[in-house]
Amino acid sequence: MMKSYPGSCGRGRGFTLVEVLVALAIIAVALMAALRVAGQGTLTVGELRSRLLAGWVAENFLAEQRTRGAWPSPGTYRGTAKQGNMDFTWRADITETANPSFRRANISVFAPAGESHLLAHLTGYLAQPAVPGNP
Repeated sequence: MMKSYPGSCGRGRGFTLVEVLVALAIIAVALMAALRVAGQGTLTVGELRSRLLAGWVAENFLAEQRTRGAWPSPGTYRGTAKQGNMDFTWRADITETANPSFRRANISVFAPAGESHLLAHLTGYLAQPAVPGNP
């Protein structure tokens, strides 16, 4: 048989206010952590998009040089490019190789603010254009 104490009628059936507040605090902390992770994921997607577009800027530089049959002199060249509605700054360092018929091109692409945030780097080679009449 159950004993009943005076003033204890119905007390064992629910949570106290303190228990509810502690549970809400734990849930709030967990939700804040989840929101922070989701926010960082969004930033990561933006950074990946910028890096992808910057890689295309570097590839376009090499493709343009090859298509035009350009034979740039050794040195450093700088410029800007627009890709995917974003502006980029690029730097191409052209150097000679052991084979005089080739030049090495190191292309670095940066965020438009300057050359402090490197987004992409590509190394390629340019062949000396053939002179008409010479095989």
